[in-house]
Amino acid sequence: MKHSNVIIIGAGVSGLYAASLLEKAGLSYQLIEARERTGGRILSSAVFAGHSTDTHVDMGATWFWPDIQPGLAQLIKALGIPAIAQARPGEMLFERHHDAAPDRYPAYQTSPESYRLQGGMQALTTALVQQLPPQKILLGQQVTHVTRRGDVIQVQSASAENNRQIATCDHLFLALPPALAAKITFSPALPERLIANWRNTATWMAPQAKYVALYRTHFLQEQGLSGDASSRIGPMVEIHDVSEPDSGITAIFGFIGVPAVTRRTVSETVLKNLCRAQLVRLFGPAAEKPEAEMIKDWAADPFTATEQDLLQENGHSVPEPVEAHGNWAGKMSGIASEWSPDFSGYLAGAIDAASAGVRKLLTSA
Repeated sequence: MKHSNVIIIGAGVSGLYAASLLEKAGLSYQLIEARERTGGRILSSAVFAGHSTDTHVDMGATWFWPDIQPGLAQLIKALGIPAIAQARPGEMLFERHHDAAPDRYPAYQTSPESYRLQGGMQALTTALVQQLPPQKILLGQQVTHVTRRGDVIQVQSASAENNRQIATCDHLFLALPPALAAKITFSPALPERLIANWRNTATWMAPQAKYVALYRTHFLQEQGLSGDASSRIGPMVEIHDVSEPDSGITAIFGFIGVPAVTRRTVSETVLKNLCRAQLVRLFGPAAEKPEAEMIKDWAADPFTATEQDLLQENGHSVPEPVEAHGNWAGKMSGIASEWSPDFSGYLAGAIDAASAGVRKLLTSA
């Protein structure tokens, strides 16, 4: 049975960043991830329906704002990852009615300015993974039980094939959404009030779905359009051009506004057809035949969303921390993005919460 100073449950941004800090501090750790990949709610796909491209489109977390998120911005700079300003020249569209052409408005720039990463946000998680020894990352193992025996914490996990593993540690980092942490069996049991709070904390991204279409033509610029669009008709309510410079690919994605419970009643093929038809309404016949397209429905991802998530409004709420007193005092910390008081749910929140968790652990050691 392997023993570490720290076990981290979840290999998204918060878990990977915490591991990199522990690596630098010389503490032993084990990262346990239920998915067969790292990255969590970051997913930058370069393969669409069998088409491999050099363009990486973010199906999950996409933007960051350096002016108000300096910690994340400094990390990205230190890792040497190029950033791309989101703002595009051209006009934006607003689709109000089925029987009327979309209105055109002058382009706008967000303030503070938003940025993406060259190679997608997965460039960030890839860079963090490269700082970690491969043997310290265990993929495809979902943690099911956590037991405290004296000063030692025992963590049980299982694969999809029911291959069970047990590891022990001195301290536990919860680097997964609180609603998923609430599904773990803790012994001694956590207070029901705390579990109920975690269960009802909305998981950022959980109710969302994105549609992406890739083209070899640059029809947006030809029409003087930025690629930004809003719609009251749908199925997509917010659309953006997320092409990468000099890629030769026009990449457009949209947030699907159809509720998650309703999306379950419609096939992916039907939903793709509806999204494609909307792009034609907005951008004309050139948008009718994308080279590749994809939908990522986070509500259908069991390692992101719970049934409770699908009944809640998508938002940013901060869950209660692990009890300061009692059986788990000083032995477990929540470091997922939702636990960040300043940037709950955002990428910056993952860096903020992980930093705070590691800093507190090192201070108390």
